[in-house]
Amino acid sequence: MRKHHGFMTAAVTALSLSLVVLPVMANPGNGNGNGNGNGQGNSGNSSNHGNSGDHGNKGNGNGKGNASGDHGSRKNYGKPDHVDSDISSSDARRLAVNLGLTGYKPLPPGIAKNLARGKPLPPGIAKRTVPGSMLNQLPYYPGYEWQTVGNDLVLVALSTAIVTSIIKGVFD
Repeated sequence: MRKHHGFMTAAVTALSLSLVVLPVMANPGNGNGNGNGNGQGNSGNSSNHGNSGDHGNKGNGNGKGNASGDHGSRKNYGKPDHVDSDISSSDARRLAVNLGLTGYKPLPPGIAKNLARGKPLPPGIAKRTVPGSMLNQLPYYPGYEWQTVGNDLVLVALSTAIVTSIIKGVFD
């Protein structure tokens, strides 16, 4: 009986180890699948595209044309590449002065040197959201957020925290 029990234990152990080892030894899939699109399929100029995507949203035509109603009164709703042409430094400064949003302290020189377009926001930097009264008058860019950093107005990509635009001295 003792021999039979030892054999069963060894068999169960071997079976469980094989079940654990098999997934570990499997191909990790580094590009070995069919993938999406290999140039096959529906790539021609087909005239049958199915439903146009309207899905019954007829409405009465009084909408603002924006994807979300929260940004209806804001300007542009466009591309962040055009920030310089959408709002000038003098326009942003005029908004801040008219709304009483002045007197903010500038960043210390060492931190200000690290704040640059195309780079992520420096860690530990003191940033604040732009007050709603001013935010509603700034251009809106989906996926981006206006922030106050020191006395500068900064446009930051939400997903990466990369600085897209800096308007210096707006809140001086």
